[in-house]
Amino acid sequence: MAHTFEDLVTLERLAEEAHAAYTAAPGDDTRAAWLAVADAFQAAVVEHAAAEGKSRYEVEMAAKKTVRHPETEAA
Repeated sequence: MAHTFEDLVTLERLAEEAHAAYTAAPGDDTRAAWLAVADAFQAAVVEHAAAEGKSRYEVEMAAKKTVRHPETEAA
């Protein structure tokens, strides 16, 4: 089953949150959690891009832009 774009946005948000947790409290457990969700995001991006016939890079950047710069999406 291919991931939706909304799934990608959710995974990227989780990756950002996990990265913040790692930055706030560096340790093996917080690093492992961050890497696990980042890996899940990347796998979902590849799957979604293939299903949609789009560039993996294009899909990844669109998801990251939606998460990191939501104000540009509302315009």
